Amino acid sequence: MKNLLYIGNKLSSKNKTVTTIETLGRNLELLTYKVTYASSYKNMVFRLFDMVLVLVLNRNKIDYVLIDTYSTLNFYFAFVISQLCRLFKLKYIPILHGGNLPSRLSKSPKLSRSIFKYAFKNIAPSNYTKISFEALGYNNIQVIPNTIEIEKYPVIEKEYNSIELLWVRSFSKLYHPKLAVSILKILKDKGYKTSLCMVGPDNDGSLLETKAFATELDLEVRFTGKLTKSEWIELSKESNYFINTTNFDNMPVSVIEAMALGFPIVSTNVGGLPNLIDQNKNGVLVNPNSEDEFASAILDLHHNKEKRDLLIKKAREKSESFDWQIVKSLWLNLLK
Repeated sequence: MKNLLYIGNKLSSKNKTVTTIETLGRNLELLTYKVTYASSYKNMVFRLFDMVLVLVLNRNKIDYVLIDTYSTLNFYFAFVISQLCRLFKLKYIPILHGGNLPSRLSKSPKLSRSIFKYAFKNIAPSNYTKISFEALGYNNIQVIPNTIEIEKYPVIEKEYNSIELLWVRSFSKLYHPKLAVSILKILKDKGYKTSLCMVGPDNDGSLLETKAFATELDLEVRFTGKLTKSEWIELSKESNYFINTTNFDNMPVSVIEAMALGFPIVSTNVGGLPNLIDQNKNGVLVNPNSEDEFASAILDLHHNKEKRDLLIKKAREKSESFDWQIVKSLWLNLLK
């Protein structure tokens, strides 16, 4: 049995969104890997210290170290852990998250080389990330997409007498949640019966800002806070359009989940999303920061049942390719 150390932000118990460390980690455990985790400390200093300590204490029995790697402050966590792995001659595998990570390669070229050049393999969730890294000379990149368990996502027939928008994400400026409120405003001003439900925990104060913005516009928006996966899947039955308003992204699981649930999807055309959404085939892509384009795309689908039904069908088919039962062979081959 192989021993894995998974380094990442295991913070769902601290009112944060479930991330790959918990979903992929659990799936790898079911494949009989022994997985040790670090860290679940909310305080960033304690979290980094715990990551280092767990690595040092387990260094003689680890076969691979998986490192969730982001473009923000957690990038430096990946740097520290990867350099310790090099010191202890451990095979480490950065898992590349976030649509803004490619820009980090340019901002921090020396640190980036220290992390990614010496990795056993860098795992990209999409070709967008793979191409971005390869353009800067990194050739040890493999695409393994984010996954879902498709049987947990039933397609439910929806009514389209009104426009019921659903937004699911952590509230962060990167994901531009206030744009969803602006879209609601435009549709209501055009005379359409429209609602908006926004699901997710606060990450950087954006939840309060979005609530204040809705109040300023005199709009009623349903804010649920953080929900479990099963809770928001159940709640999704009350909505009929899924919107993704992000300014930076890679291969968001929430969009894959919405595709699986049978939503017509309108998303910003940023990062890795064009690798997930084929324009006007399984979803609609619009320019970022454009509530008018969002509203027009939603209304186009609302008045075109044939197009809407086709997008829903093709989106479900696309989502099935992300099922763990299909993707797991890539991890098994990598870790053999």
